Amino acid sequence: MKEKWLMARGSWEEIKPQITTALESGFECVIVDRENVERVRELGNIQVACFGAEKGAEDILVIGRHGEGDGSVPLPKDLNSSMDYALAKTISGNKAAYVVIAGKKYEQFAVEMGKHVDYLLVIGTDWKVIPLENMIAGLQGCQVKIISGVKSSDEAKLALATLEQGADGVLLDSSDLSEIKRVMRAAEQSEKGRLDLIPARVVSVKPVGMGDRVCVDTANMMVPGEGMLIGSQAKGFFLVHSESEDSPYVAARPFRVNAGAVHAYIRVGEKTRYLSELKSGDEVTIVSKDGLSRSAIVGRAKIEKRPMILIEAEADGVLISTLLQNAETIKLVSSDGTPRPVTELKAGDEVLVHLEEAARHFGMKIEESIVER
Repeated sequence: MKEKWLMARGSWEEIKPQITTALESGFECVIVDRENVERVRELGNIQVACFGAEKGAEDILVIGRHGEGDGSVPLPKDLNSSMDYALAKTISGNKAAYVVIAGKKYEQFAVEMGKHVDYLLVIGTDWKVIPLENMIAGLQGCQVKIISGVKSSDEAKLALATLEQGADGVLLDSSDLSEIKRVMRAAEQSEKGRLDLIPARVVSVKPVGMGDRVCVDTANMMVPGEGMLIGSQAKGFFLVHSESEDSPYVAARPFRVNAGAVHAYIRVGEKTRYLSELKSGDEVTIVSKDGLSRSAIVGRAKIEKRPMILIEAEADGVLISTLLQNAETIKLVSSDGTPRPVTELKAGDEVLVHLEEAARHFGMKIEESIVER
């Protein structure tokens, strides 16, 4: 998850609306003056950081302001003579280094500081992408999280997309409440993955009697074209559409996917889980008809006995199947991206599926021969 930090400058009356908006937008941390630490905690549950040279009541101490980090004190030729570097090495507890990248030597200084802190807050001047790329490469293997300073959502998008993994988060320095919201959306967009969805030809559709099926109700809204990847075999998953469309039978429930039988797999991130295992608070993955994926939180999982229908389909020579509730409101996604009720499916129709190259063991991909029928 990409972290979102806010730099809150000014009087408490000025920064209180900013912090409230950051809380509502899911920001992980706010940097304030030390006298405002407890005030922030009264507003909600968020990490509080502040600048200083010694630990106080804050969750994260930030080293570098009014020192070598922001250029107030010139960088020494010998790194061991740096006061900020000495603090980073000796102070215990959660800490961050704040470095303004005013040139190549500050980039190198940031990398060395990053080896001794939990967070590295890097602020660009005329530089944006190149120093961040170099620092990400220079700190590979270190536990530090790189948080890139930005003044807008456009800069946030760039920082979060640099290299394949991008920065670990962004530090927004803006009093614009709308910009705080836009940075939240930029971070959400950067976390979306993409999965390959391909058309599969339906081979057979037949009722099979009663079974226990799972409705996955999430704390997140879905839109038409989104659903979850479900399958009876870990080698292949059907895109089961959310109940985000009105029908003659029931009002839309855009938070729900009627996902199928209790035994079925659901793809969650890079792993699989059984539908029967899901419970409130668990994470699931929502997938769009274009293959874009995002995380959602399970609000509840409802298991009820319902008439079931078996759907078998073939893609790239692989036969996959799934059991779904036999009802008009349960839909797969056609190869053209439109939802198709399972009660209307017939042999020869095409639906979107995702195929896996590896087998799975306890939900993890493994290179092993497993036969599932």
